[in-house]
Amino acid sequence: MRISVGVEEVTLQGDYGEVAGVSAKCSKCGHETESFGTEEKSYKRCLALMREECPQDENNFYVI
Repeated sequence: MRISVGVEEVTLQGDYGEVAGVSAKCSKCGHETESFGTEEKSYKRCLALMREECPQDENNFYVI
């Protein structure tokens, strides 16, 4: 199933202070993932984590 994900740039707490990052939220269940960085690979990592960590154990295809 194709699920849309809302993504926003946020400030995350890193080991040495605040770091720019992205946060993604599933439109179906509300599960959230975060990733450091604001480049395309950070967005893709959030979507990959969303699939791995799905609280409903579904194998969805997540899109922004």
